Amino acid sequence: MTVRILLPIAATAVLIGLALLWGARVAANRFVYVSELGADGEPTAWAFRWALLLIASAAVVVAVAARHLRSRLRVLAVWTPSVSLVVAGVSFAVASQVTCTSGCPLPVGSSFTWQDLIHTSIAVLGFAAACVAMLQVATAKDHPGLARLSWISAVVVAVVAGTGGILSLARFMVDLGGILEFVATTVALLWLAVLALALLGATRPTPEMR
Repeated sequence: MTVRILLPIAATAVLIGLALLWGARVAANRFVYVSELGADGEPTAWAFRWALLLIASAAVVVAVAARHLRSRLRVLAVWTPSVSLVVAGVSFAVASQVTCTSGCPLPVGSSFTWQDLIHTSIAVLGFAAACVAMLQVATAKDHPGLARLSWISAVVVAVVAGTGGILSLARFMVDLGGILEFVATTVALLWLAVLALALLGATRPTPEMR
């Protein structure tokens, strides 16, 4: 019963978090990467922190509801999608509190700081864990609808985020890279919200719950 109550709340939390990120992006009025919204001194930092905390909480709730899901592929079945979602949720929660320094420089060379290294590493870990969860759900047993949605989302996120990441590392066409990262983030968060609602539909109340 508790899970059925929390899943729609989780889906709503994801959408609010996404709205906060896009609202902050519009308020910034410039091309930025997602993490730059929460950088030291940015007026949008509060929105970034709240957005990531909402998304992190939702990911953990969805993880609890997705305990029965498991990939058909051995390489992806070493752990369950629930574990991947918990890792993503915890990573986003940490990234919401340990934000990058102004401009979010890559933590290399003369621009190295432990703060940037921690934020960058944990943010990449969280996004990677979310992508693994998509692939695991895409190959889950007995859930063809979720599988199709997750395959499409995983491919889009991988291609778009990968391209944006390469542009960021190369410091080439960074404006386009920022747009691509926001697109990939949007797709991933919409996937999480839809997954929460899909799990709600799959969680039928027992006679005792009615």
